[in-house]
Formats: sequence, structure tokens, C-alpha cells
Amino acid sequence: MSNIEGIVDSLENKISKVLHKVDNLKLTNSKLNEDLASAKQDIQTQEQLNADWEEKYEALKIANSMLGSDENKRETKLKINALIRDIDHCIAQLSD
Repeated sequence: MSNIEGIVDSLENKISKVLHKVDNLKLTNSKLNEDLASAKQDIQTQEQLNADWEEKYEALKIANSMLGSDENKRETKLKINALIRDIDHCIAQLSD
């Protein structure tokens, strides 16, 4: 009988250790999920910041070419032509 009791006690200890490890792993998993969510939020913020800077850079390129810079003149002319076409289209719609 004592041999069976020893086996049962050993089994209870092992089960207790496994349950403790499961709890620790659940806590670790929860922490990692929080870290992942935070990292995803940081990436989204950085992507938005990057998009804002790219937009500002494009506006700066256009402004520089309007001020006489030889670089990006073609892009500026195309942008101005597109704006003129949009205005003409609006005027045509208002005339109808």
C-alpha cells in the first residue's frame, strides 16, 4: 500500500508542478500579447508619421520648384496642369 501512496504523492507533486508551469505560461503569454499589441500600435503610429513626413516632403519639393529650383519642375508643371483641369471641370459643371 505504501508504494501506491508514494506513487500517488509523486503524481500529485508532478501535477501540481505542471499546473504551476501552466499558470506561469499563461501569465507569460498574456504579457507577450500585451507587448505585441503595444508594438503593433507603435508600428501604426510610425507608419502614420512616415506618411505625414512623405506628404510634407512632396509639398516641399513642389514649393522649391515653384521658387525657381530646377529640380522637380516637370512634376510641378504636371501638378499645376492637373489642378487647372480640375478647376476647368468644376467651372464646366457650374455652367451647366
